[in-house]
Amino acid sequence: MARALLERKEKNVPVGPFNTIKTFAEKGEGALLKDVDGNTFIDFAGAIGTLNVGHCPPTVVKALHEQIDRYLHPCFHVMMYEPYIELAELLNKLTPGTHDKKTFFLSSGAEAVENAIKIARKFSGRKGIISFERGFHGRTYMAMSLTSKVKPYKYQFGPFAPETYKWPYPVYSQETSMAPEELDTYMLKKFETFFLSEVPATEIAAVILEPVQGEGGFNIPSKAFVQGVKEICEKYGILFIADEIQTGFGRTGKMFAMEHYGVVPDLMTMSKSIAAGLPISAVTGRAEIMDSAGIGEIGGTYGGSPLGCIAAIEVVKMIVEQKLLEKANSFGEKFQERFGKLAGRFNVIGDVRSLGAMCAIEFFDGEGRPNSQLVQEILKKAHQRGLIIMSAGLYGNVIRLLAPLVITDDQIEEGFGVLEAAIVQSCQQ
Repeated sequence: MARALLERKEKNVPVGPFNTIKTFAEKGEGALLKDVDGNTFIDFAGAIGTLNVGHCPPTVVKALHEQIDRYLHPCFHVMMYEPYIELAELLNKLTPGTHDKKTFFLSSGAEAVENAIKIARKFSGRKGIISFERGFHGRTYMAMSLTSKVKPYKYQFGPFAPETYKWPYPVYSQETSMAPEELDTYMLKKFETFFLSEVPATEIAAVILEPVQGEGGFNIPSKAFVQGVKEICEKYGILFIADEIQTGFGRTGKMFAMEHYGVVPDLMTMSKSIAAGLPISAVTGRAEIMDSAGIGEIGGTYGGSPLGCIAAIEVVKMIVEQKLLEKANSFGEKFQERFGKLAGRFNVIGDVRSLGAMCAIEFFDGEGRPNSQLVQEILKKAHQRGLIIMSAGLYGNVIRLLAPLVITDDQIEEGFGVLEAAIVQSCQQ
């Protein structure tokens, strides 16, 4: 059946949207996906980090069925509804910081980024926005302008939004001339020089940073680096935006990754695992900043869908009641123990890193160059054995794991076994 569906897809859908697995889903449950031909896969991709609470969590499904009988979408801009307010209250409480906050909702992560930039510019009266090399913030034009990887995201799609700038982001596994602490100090000094050589700090509205880079390769900065960036922002009156679209809702072993760094952002963008796969995103920030946009200046027809709000409320309950933060940390510990040992066997494994259940393995060739070809071979073997995993990184040489946090110990063991066998076989060829 998958082959027939693939033929229909190729005839009717443009080639642009990529597909990791060349088959079609029939049913998902927890960390498992069954395709239309009856094959069952262990899902270590989680819809690119969208399914921290797994496929079709029963409490979420039940709440959605109950909501469908009430109303689907009166549109918050026409007639308001309580789930929107309840979720806003919840996120204002859960996100870092004890200051007064406000939240509003959109449909996608890119939309959240676009609106966070609008709000930062309106509040500050400045236009410049700084993002980071290897960063990914979405495919709409401002988000794409902030994104660092050219292919496939930016190639021949310009011109891009003006007044956007890039700072380097520490990738400790690829820096051999300096220790991590030295690299942090060097970069932070360069950022200060940037205001003399490129654009004055008084023209910068905001810096947007992923606390762990997602598409960029699961690069994990040090606490000193993130705190240093925040200190620079405070020094010059620049807003600090945390892009928690992939890192949020328990992925890193805390509700939000910024908690690892002891940094409170001025604005935060969220999406992906906020609602168990339903399309909803959020911008949360300091109340006075959020209120700088006037009536009608932010929003969207489908923003804050009732179904998304209801699902998100249940997701937060699941994370707390099922202790998914603890499960995320346990997953990361098991990953490090198993694949850290494997790195000792094969010198092509350059780094094994994780923050909670946000896990990555980076591969190089015998001369220390990024090895995307080896990664593709490993992915192919893993997919053939029923494990869904994806690549990442500027060079495509990183395998990233985004397994649902509800995954069972047996499924973890089986999935790790498949991945290890695929790596060993590929490295020995």
